Amino acid sequence: MRRSYAIITCIMVLPAVAFTQQPCTDCMISLPDKLFGQINKTVVSMQHQLEQQTARYIDKIVRCEQQLRRRLMKTDSAAARRLFGEASLHWLQMDAMVNNRPGNTPYIPYLDTLRTSLQFLQQYPALLTNAQATASQATTGIAHIQALEGQLQRADAINQMLREREQYLRDQLQNFGFTKALNRLNKQVYYYSQQVNEYKELLKHPGKIERKAINLLSRSTVFQEFMRRHSQLAGLFRLPGNDDNLFIGAGYTSLQTREQVTGILQQQLSASGPNAQQQFQQQLQTAQAELGKLQDKLLRSSSRVGGHAGDMPSFTPNNQKTKSFKHRLELGTNLQSQKASHYFPVTTDIGFSLGYKLNDQSTAGIGASYKIGLGQGWNDIKITHQGAGIRSFIDWKIKNSFWCSGGFEMNYRAVLSDRNTTVPSTQTIPGSIVWQQSGLIGLSKKYQAGKKFTGKAQLLWDFLSYRQIPRSQPIVFRVGYDLPTFFSKP
Repeated sequence: MRRSYAIITCIMVLPAVAFTQQPCTDCMISLPDKLFGQINKTVVSMQHQLEQQTARYIDKIVRCEQQLRRRLMKTDSAAARRLFGEASLHWLQMDAMVNNRPGNTPYIPYLDTLRTSLQFLQQYPALLTNAQATASQATTGIAHIQALEGQLQRADAINQMLREREQYLRDQLQNFGFTKALNRLNKQVYYYSQQVNEYKELLKHPGKIERKAINLLSRSTVFQEFMRRHSQLAGLFRLPGNDDNLFIGAGYTSLQTREQVTGILQQQLSASGPNAQQQFQQQLQTAQAELGKLQDKLLRSSSRVGGHAGDMPSFTPNNQKTKSFKHRLELGTNLQSQKASHYFPVTTDIGFSLGYKLNDQSTAGIGASYKIGLGQGWNDIKITHQGAGIRSFIDWKIKNSFWCSGGFEMNYRAVLSDRNTTVPSTQTIPGSIVWQQSGLIGLSKKYQAGKKFTGKAQLLWDFLSYRQIPRSQPIVFRVGYDLPTFFSKP
């Protein structure tokens, strides 16, 4: 099962395995000029950020443990010295503990493809237009990638140690009434794990320059064969085209493929009678149902004993907390039309917004709008400038795709000075205010409008409209789109 999953993953994510262009054997390859600079920038930046975040979370966890130690010293000093000793000394020795801890380098398809591509550039410089410079840059890039992989391996080892430590303290201190302090510790450990996973997720999306370079390399049959033989995944699983001697002694020669297992099952079922296949399917469904019950029982049991099970935290997590600032932003646009009145023509507001995800349930942001006049009716269509506005808003998720929306806006009404228009100037309206305030509250409905767009329809009540001179309509209907993935594109 794991073998089949890994092979399917390789087929889906390795850019070098899927080819859309006609390959060639001895074609010259001209790589983008900014390729190596972009690779080094991405890899070094990721390594630096991961190192900083690791230090920050460890510092928070140290403070949580010190607080637990101080509280336990007042209750049971012997237990405090036994569990914590000198808390600072324990964490100062973490580097040595991590280095002595066996670990595996996490498999990330993007890094595997990138490192193997750079190794190819080292070994086959004759296929490149600038062989000497490219080979030297490839060596530097490989060193940076290896450093990042080492940092990821270290982060995984630290993550595992923190989980084991947190579970050990929870087991030892669950009878002392330190529930809140232990939950704070669990919170920091959980968010560190999510932060590491977030960086791994970012590495699954190569940039445009890297993708272009891989596509260029993929035209070469030499590169295709090199990827099949020397990628990290090829060292673990048999890929099409690999020599058998690469796997001798690796323990994989006895593994059966999916086709072989399917053939054996069909032979056994055919020999067991006409109803054997139906009975086998019924038994398989029963076994799956029993397995699901056992999993649910294990989760409930673990939750009662330790407050969480595996990756299940003892609190409601905020999935936005581990994302970077720009990945929590979302762009939006909307349209709003108002019918003509004695003082104003038909107007359409074109609005733009920039929201920040506070958590999974709420978004706050600012925006701006521009008012376009369309005249008084079908017999008097005229495009005019009617003003502009500034906005602030907050959306709070109620249930499913329904949100509670609110906001405060300041709308500037332009003075209409065209003598030919039938709409009087706002200067002639007694008590009129050029900047009008709007307080909005209502409901929003979000729906999927495409792979990247989210549609949004809003029905809002302007409870400050009754104070405006001249008065505007109190009910506002807006439609628009949000683009939450704009800043997340590689």
